[in-house]
Amino acid sequence: MGKPTGFMELPRTERHYASPSDRIQHYREFTLPPSETEVAQQGSRCMDCGIPFCHQACPVNNIIPDWNDGVYRTNWQQALEVLHSTNNFPEFTGRICPAPCEAACTLNLQEQPVTIKSIECAIIDKGWEMGWVKPQIPEKRTGKRVAVIGSGPSGLACAQQLARAGHEVVVYEKNDRIGGLLRYGIPDFKMEKSHIDRRIAQMQAEGVRFRPNSHIGTDIPAQKILAEYDAVVLAVGSEKPRDLEVSGRNEYQGVYFAMDFLRQQNKRNAGDVIPEEEIISATDKRVVVIGGGDTGSDCIGTSIRQGAASVVQLEILPQPPEKENKLLTWPLWPNKLRTTSSHEEGIEKRYWSVNTQSVTGKDGKITHLNVVEVEWKQEGGQWKMNEKPDSAFALEADIVFLAMGFVHPVHEGLLKELGVELERNNIKANDKQYRTSVDKVFAAGDGRRGQSLVVWAIREGRQAARAVDEFLMGSTELPR
Repeated sequence: MGKPTGFMELPRTERHYASPSDRIQHYREFTLPPSETEVAQQGSRCMDCGIPFCHQACPVNNIIPDWNDGVYRTNWQQALEVLHSTNNFPEFTGRICPAPCEAACTLNLQEQPVTIKSIECAIIDKGWEMGWVKPQIPEKRTGKRVAVIGSGPSGLACAQQLARAGHEVVVYEKNDRIGGLLRYGIPDFKMEKSHIDRRIAQMQAEGVRFRPNSHIGTDIPAQKILAEYDAVVLAVGSEKPRDLEVSGRNEYQGVYFAMDFLRQQNKRNAGDVIPEEEIISATDKRVVVIGGGDTGSDCIGTSIRQGAASVVQLEILPQPPEKENKLLTWPLWPNKLRTTSSHEEGIEKRYWSVNTQSVTGKDGKITHLNVVEVEWKQEGGQWKMNEKPDSAFALEADIVFLAMGFVHPVHEGLLKELGVELERNNIKANDKQYRTSVDKVFAAGDGRRGQSLVVWAIREGRQAARAVDEFLMGSTELPR
């Protein structure tokens, strides 16, 4: 497996980025991919570790050592076949996945994990370049019809698997373009949308039909879809954002949900013209981003590219340690300080253990965000937050982006009309049959499990497809 002594001979070498001063001038991807020789060398570092914990850490259970060995031995096409056997869209995960596999790598015990994510990306990029990625058209059709509602990563993975099983699949999307979160939630500088377009073309050749501008439960009755199809898969995502419920939130203009801001910029990049009265712009403004996760980071990178005067970020939780205690955390995903490429592009400051108290302004527009420092203490086995005395302060703000996560899927419309049972405000469906409380209706992705990673959504879509195929045919040959 790989080169037996490769991990001792070669250091970890990650792919590089264009300089911040260059990349903030545009919205294109700025990763500088390694050469094939460099990828092969990094693949050779995959040690014969006996128990590959990377398998368990990867939600789609990628067979990582096998495709690492493939690139090391320059068997790129074989590596691509292994990669595609578990992951429909490695070009997505190879760009935006946080790589829990690398955290679980045995070599991470010495801070030198195999560069799994960049190798994955290199394999699929070469596959497209060489024309190895082709439609997989089924030999026969089953005559069964399946509607997939939602075209994010879960819906796309589910639709592709079902089409390859021979079913007639129609994907409904409420937005004007296919892709869901991938299309409008991920900035182009992290993943250009041509990657989605290539997959859509492949899936169309495999028989999948796409219906954008089709809002089921609003424009099209959900019962109509239920009557016309043999099975329906709800891949609607978790789109209800967590709001900022403080004084002045709705009184002063300038507080926006992060996704409204990110969606608008992606539409501009696609050539759309945003009506002037709807424009959300960070240009020449003092920007405050509330939320320390990936969405907050995306708001930072987008604000800097728009020419913000300053950008600060608030996080209610304490600052994590710079390095985790490997003996306590490995091979699990560790809580540690993560600095993203967007942070490196010019953020003014990151605040930790800070809670927002109110919004104040002048002439109907926000001028300040009033915050207070908090302390976290464990009481009765639970972490509780208390405000620190005399620690309140005000931040100047012209615009605030709320990137505090999502609480559950949107209930109004589709879910209420179908009457599906909910669990913790998500669609109730177990992770074996993926069936909801409504006959022949299945659910997968963030709408079922809660907000999560793109790679988890792909896993959910694949497994839901297997469950649907078994429901329709009595048995299935689709992989888990």
